[in-house]
Amino acid sequence: MNKNSVYIILISMIFLWGSFVLVSFFSDPKGFISYLGFTNNNSGTTLSWALALLTVILYCFSAAKIPDVKYYMFRIDGLKVVAILAAVFAGIMEEVIYRKWIMDYLNAQDFSVILEVIISGLAFGIIHLLWGIKNIKAGVNAFISTSILGFALAIVYLVSERSLAPCIVAHFIITALIEPGLLIAAKNDKLGYW
Repeated sequence: MNKNSVYIILISMIFLWGSFVLVSFFSDPKGFISYLGFTNNNSGTTLSWALALLTVILYCFSAAKIPDVKYYMFRIDGLKVVAILAAVFAGIMEEVIYRKWIMDYLNAQDFSVILEVIISGLAFGIIHLLWGIKNIKAGVNAFISTSILGFALAIVYLVSERSLAPCIVAHFIITALIEPGLLIAAKNDKLGYW
Protein backbone atom coordinates (compact mmCIF):
# COMPACT_ATOMS: atom_id res chain seq x y z
CA MET A 1 0.00 0.00 0.00
CA ASN A 2 1.20 3.49 -0.84
CA LYS A 3 1.41 5.43 2.42
CA ASN A 4 2.32 8.77 0.85
CA SER A 5 -1.15 10.22 1.36
CA VAL A 6 -1.05 9.26 5.05
CA TYR A 7 2.32 11.01 5.40
CA ILE A 8 0.86 14.09 3.68
CA ILE A 9 -2.13 14.22 6.06
CA LEU A 10 0.06 13.82 9.14
CA ILE A 11 2.67 16.34 7.98
CA SER A 12 -0.10 18.82 7.16
CA MET A 13 -1.42 18.42 10.71
CA ILE A 14 2.08 19.03 12.08
CA PHE A 15 2.50 22.24 10.11
CA LEU A 16 -1.02 23.54 10.76
CA TRP A 17 -1.30 22.80 14.49
CA GLY A 18 2.43 22.98 15.13
CA SER A 19 2.73 26.54 13.86
CA PHE A 20 0.05 27.75 16.31
CA VAL A 21 1.57 25.83 19.21
CA LEU A 22 5.13 26.96 18.55
CA VAL A 23 4.18 30.62 18.03
CA SER A 24 2.14 30.57 21.24
CA PHE A 25 4.89 28.84 23.17
CA PHE A 26 7.73 31.09 22.01
CA SER A 27 5.64 34.24 22.52
CA ASP A 28 5.17 33.48 26.22
CA PRO A 29 6.52 30.07 27.34
CA LYS A 30 5.45 30.28 31.00
CA GLY A 31 2.07 31.79 30.16
CA PHE A 32 1.36 29.19 27.48
CA ILE A 33 2.32 26.28 29.76
CA SER A 34 0.12 27.74 32.49
CA TYR A 35 -2.76 28.26 30.02
CA LEU A 36 -2.55 24.57 29.12
CA GLY A 37 -2.72 23.60 32.80
CA PHE A 38 0.77 22.21 33.19
CA THR A 39 1.58 24.09 36.39
CA ASN A 40 1.41 22.87 39.97
CA ASN A 41 -1.56 25.02 40.89
CA ASN A 42 -3.67 24.21 37.80
CA SER A 43 -2.87 20.67 36.69
CA GLY A 44 -6.26 19.10 37.37
CA THR A 45 -7.61 16.85 40.08
CA THR A 46 -6.75 13.26 40.89
CA LEU A 47 -10.21 12.23 39.71
CA SER A 48 -9.74 14.04 36.39
CA TRP A 49 -6.47 12.18 35.75
CA ALA A 50 -8.16 8.87 36.62
CA LEU A 51 -11.03 9.65 34.22
CA ALA A 52 -8.53 10.67 31.54
CA LEU A 53 -6.75 7.32 31.93
CA LEU A 54 -10.05 5.44 31.79
CA THR A 55 -10.96 7.36 28.61
CA VAL A 56 -7.65 6.39 27.00
CA ILE A 57 -8.07 2.73 27.88
CA LEU A 58 -11.69 2.44 26.70
CA TYR A 59 -11.20 4.45 23.50
CA CYS A 60 -8.02 2.65 22.47
CA PHE A 61 -9.52 -0.75 23.32
CA SER A 62 -12.47 0.07 21.06
CA ALA A 63 -10.25 1.40 18.26
CA ALA A 64 -8.00 -1.68 18.44
CA LYS A 65 -10.86 -3.70 16.95
CA ILE A 66 -9.84 -2.14 13.62
CA PRO A 67 -7.01 -4.36 12.28
CA ASP A 68 -4.86 -1.50 10.94
CA VAL A 69 -5.14 0.37 14.25
CA LYS A 70 -4.19 -2.75 16.20
CA TYR A 71 -1.25 -3.42 13.86
CA TYR A 72 0.19 0.09 14.27
CA MET A 73 -0.74 0.68 17.91
CA PHE A 74 2.69 -0.24 19.30
CA ARG A 75 4.67 -0.51 16.06
CA ILE A 76 7.48 2.02 15.69
CA ASP A 77 8.53 3.03 12.18
CA GLY A 78 8.91 6.30 10.27
CA LEU A 79 5.17 6.69 9.79
CA LYS A 80 4.49 6.13 13.50
CA VAL A 81 7.11 8.72 14.47
CA VAL A 82 5.40 11.29 12.26
CA ALA A 83 2.04 10.29 13.77
CA ILE A 84 3.39 10.79 17.30
CA LEU A 85 4.64 14.28 16.43
CA ALA A 86 1.24 15.09 14.90
CA ALA A 87 -0.39 13.78 18.09
CA VAL A 88 1.54 16.28 20.21
CA PHE A 89 0.22 19.26 18.27
CA ALA A 90 -3.29 17.87 17.67
CA GLY A 91 -3.65 17.03 21.35
CA ILE A 92 -2.81 20.58 22.34
CA MET A 93 -4.71 22.52 19.70
CA GLU A 94 -7.87 20.43 19.60
CA GLU A 95 -8.18 20.55 23.38
CA VAL A 96 -7.61 24.31 23.41
CA ILE A 97 -10.33 24.79 20.79
CA TYR A 98 -12.95 22.20 21.79
CA ARG A 99 -12.55 22.28 25.56
CA LYS A 100 -10.97 25.60 26.59
CA TRP A 101 -12.39 28.01 24.02
CA ILE A 102 -15.82 26.46 23.45
CA MET A 103 -16.59 25.34 26.99
CA ASP A 104 -15.24 28.46 28.68
CA TYR A 105 -17.20 30.64 26.24
CA LEU A 106 -20.39 28.70 26.95
CA ASN A 107 -19.72 28.93 30.68
CA ALA A 108 -19.30 32.71 30.39
CA GLN A 109 -22.68 32.82 28.61
CA ASP A 110 -24.27 30.94 31.53
CA PHE A 111 -24.89 27.68 29.66
CA SER A 112 -25.34 24.65 31.89
CA VAL A 113 -22.45 22.21 32.20
CA ILE A 114 -24.59 19.60 30.46
CA LEU A 115 -24.91 21.84 27.40
CA GLU A 116 -21.19 22.62 27.57
CA VAL A 117 -20.42 18.89 27.39
CA ILE A 118 -22.94 18.24 24.60
CA ILE A 119 -21.93 21.21 22.43
CA SER A 120 -18.20 20.62 22.92
CA GLY A 121 -18.55 16.91 22.10
CA LEU A 122 -20.74 17.47 19.04
CA ALA A 123 -18.43 20.22 17.73
CA PHE A 124 -15.51 17.82 18.10
CA GLY A 125 -17.45 15.14 16.24
CA ILE A 126 -18.59 17.49 13.47
CA ILE A 127 -15.05 18.56 12.56
CA HIS A 128 -14.11 14.89 12.25
CA LEU A 129 -16.80 14.45 9.59
CA LEU A 130 -13.94 15.50 7.30
CA TRP A 131 -13.00 11.82 7.33
CA GLY A 132 -16.07 11.34 5.14
CA ILE A 133 -14.86 13.45 2.22
CA LYS A 134 -13.98 10.34 0.22
CA ASN A 135 -15.67 7.71 2.37
CA ILE A 136 -19.05 8.41 3.99
CA LYS A 137 -18.75 5.35 6.25
CA ALA A 138 -15.49 6.70 7.63
CA GLY A 139 -17.13 10.09 8.20
CA VAL A 140 -20.08 8.61 10.08
CA ASN A 141 -17.77 6.41 12.14
CA ALA A 142 -15.48 9.36 12.92
CA PHE A 143 -18.40 11.59 13.89
CA ILE A 144 -19.89 9.06 16.30
CA SER A 145 -16.64 7.92 17.89
CA THR A 146 -15.11 11.39 18.23
CA SER A 147 -18.35 12.85 19.60
CA ILE A 148 -18.26 10.20 22.32
CA LEU A 149 -14.58 10.98 22.93
CA GLY A 150 -15.43 14.70 22.98
CA PHE A 151 -18.14 14.14 25.62
CA ALA A 152 -15.67 12.16 27.75
CA LEU A 153 -12.92 14.77 27.46
CA ALA A 154 -15.40 17.54 28.24
CA ILE A 155 -16.30 15.75 31.46
CA VAL A 156 -12.60 15.34 32.26
CA TYR A 157 -12.17 19.09 31.66
CA LEU A 158 -14.97 19.93 34.08
CA VAL A 159 -13.76 17.47 36.74
CA SER A 160 -10.23 18.89 36.37
CA GLU A 161 -11.58 22.29 37.40
CA ARG A 162 -11.02 23.47 33.79
CA SER A 163 -7.40 22.43 33.48
CA LEU A 164 -6.48 21.24 30.00
CA ALA A 165 -3.55 19.10 31.18
CA PRO A 166 -5.41 15.78 31.68
CA CYS A 167 -7.36 16.32 28.44
CA ILE A 168 -4.23 17.08 26.42
CA VAL A 169 -2.35 14.08 27.80
CA ALA A 170 -5.30 11.74 27.14
CA HIS A 171 -5.82 13.15 23.64
CA PHE A 172 -2.11 12.81 22.85
CA ILE A 173 -1.92 9.20 24.03
CA ILE A 174 -5.04 8.21 22.12
CA THR A 175 -3.90 9.85 18.89
CA ALA A 176 -0.35 8.54 19.25
CA LEU A 177 -1.66 5.00 19.68
CA ILE A 178 -4.40 4.88 17.03
CA GLU A 179 -2.55 6.74 14.29
CA PRO A 180 -1.45 6.06 11.58
CA GLY A 181 -3.56 2.88 11.66
CA LEU A 182 -6.83 4.77 11.63
CA LEU A 183 -5.79 6.87 8.63
CA ILE A 184 -4.64 3.77 6.77
CA ALA A 185 -7.93 1.97 7.53
CA ALA A 186 -9.91 4.96 6.26
CA LYS A 187 -7.78 5.22 3.13
CA ASN A 188 -8.32 1.52 2.40
CA ASP A 189 -12.09 1.77 3.03
CA LYS A 190 -11.84 -0.54 6.06
CA LEU A 191 -13.92 1.62 8.39
CA GLY A 192 -17.52 0.59 8.53
CA TYR A 193 -20.40 2.17 10.35
CA TRP A 194 -19.69 2.21 14.05
